[in-house]
Amino acid sequence: MSQSLAQIYVHLIFSTKNRVPMLKDETRLRLHEYMGGILRGIGSKSIEINTMPDHAHVLFTLSRTMSLSDTIAELKRGTSLWLKEIDPCYENFYWQSGYAAFSVSSSKVEVVRKYIQNQQAHHQQESYQDELRRWLHEYEIEYDERYVWD
Repeated sequence: MSQSLAQIYVHLIFSTKNRVPMLKDETRLRLHEYMGGILRGIGSKSIEINTMPDHAHVLFTLSRTMSLSDTIAELKRGTSLWLKEIDPCYENFYWQSGYAAFSVSSSKVEVVRKYIQNQQAHHQQESYQDELRRWLHEYEIEYDERYVWD
């Protein structure tokens, strides 16, 4: 095949450093738009983005030309710098160093999209930590609790 084609859906979850609830409601929608712009700029397509005060969920297609880790690094770096520029309250803002990324079947994209859209209601019943543990268990990812919550 002379053409390179790919459609890889990724559900990305990452938190603020030490899960400090720093993301203000009045900033979050602009942050989602900015994240979408970063993804577009690197050849990915954002499908759904939602943040809580202490973490983010991003559903996107992975670019054919950029690795997952480079995509995530660019997304976190760019948004961290942007937040620090737009409001002095973010001068000490950092994302956690790690992340969790899960493949999503094309048949499940809408299910994951709705899940991400309903984060507010969802987190009234389940903490971020329990949510992430559940996803890690569902995908059978081994992890060490000592290093997940930096």
